[in-house]
Amino acid sequence: MDRKFTVKEIAFQAGLSPATVDRALHAREHVRQVTRDRVAAAIAELDRQYGATLSEGRKFTIDVLIQSPKRFSSAVRAALEAELPLVKPAAFRARFHLAEVMDDKAIVSKLYAIARRGTHGIVLKVPATPAIEACLQVITDRGIPVVTYVTDVPEPLRLAYVGMENRRAGATAAYLMARMRRNTGGRVLVTLSSQMFQGEEQRRIGFADYLSKLPDPPAILTVSEGLGVNRTTKKIVMEALAAHSDIDCVYSIGGGNRAVLEAFAEAGRTVDIFAAHDLDQTNRKLLDSGQLSFVLHHDFRQDARRVSLHFLKYHKLVPQSVEIEQTDISIACPLP
Repeated sequence: MDRKFTVKEIAFQAGLSPATVDRALHAREHVRQVTRDRVAAAIAELDRQYGATLSEGRKFTIDVLIQSPKRFSSAVRAALEAELPLVKPAAFRARFHLAEVMDDKAIVSKLYAIARRGTHGIVLKVPATPAIEACLQVITDRGIPVVTYVTDVPEPLRLAYVGMENRRAGATAAYLMARMRRNTGGRVLVTLSSQMFQGEEQRRIGFADYLSKLPDPPAILTVSEGLGVNRTTKKIVMEALAAHSDIDCVYSIGGGNRAVLEAFAEAGRTVDIFAAHDLDQTNRKLLDSGQLSFVLHHDFRQDARRVSLHFLKYHKLVPQSVEIEQTDISIACPLP
């Protein structure tokens, strides 16, 4: 059979044994359809990534493990797929492990599976729970570099963090909201996807600290565990609106903004100022329609370049003196 990739390459991409891949490729018996689908998906992924990568230099495979709503993980994936083929002097390809909801056990299992089959680095956005941190200790002890993205884990457990400085981002949101806010005495609703995401909690702290220093600081109510998913986010916001008639502003750290707006509409309430994060497809539409007051965002493609630079430095393919700048915080506002 004439193939562009070896059985070993396909097996590495699919996370299967070479023997299993060989049986699937030759349409032998006793191979489940789900296994054939994994092999086909691995070949398609290799085709897409190899076609754009360099034909020379060392090749690296990194694993991208993200727990987030699809709107966010899709934007991150698109940025990495656009930028990684441009990286020099090495050629990078990525294996993606994306889910909206994963519990500790599933995340730990996935991390160990990645480590067992081999990887040149892991890009990680998951909660900083004790079980996950214990797993990361084992992985870093094995010499596997981990770059956290958007939300962090304790410094000894990762090589680097890529994303906006979260306390500063929260303080920036508070500054802008304070400048725009009418003196109504209303309450600010802060929404987190989960308190276990360290980056989100740092944004909340920065936001609350800045507002607390104002002469007449507004009351703040924080709700969480909606996981950025519309159904669960809407439920917790509806409960908050039922309990507090004075909520008039929203700082959405955890996403699910369309669901937040639906909750206000169903409660017969309006949002005076609505601050959000990330210029994903949904937020762009809400911003264009004027339903969001402003969005704090960072350039996903620039962050993808920063991720690759951290791995290049780790593998000594660029000078250790190369400085990797922090992610800039950008502000997007509705245009008249």
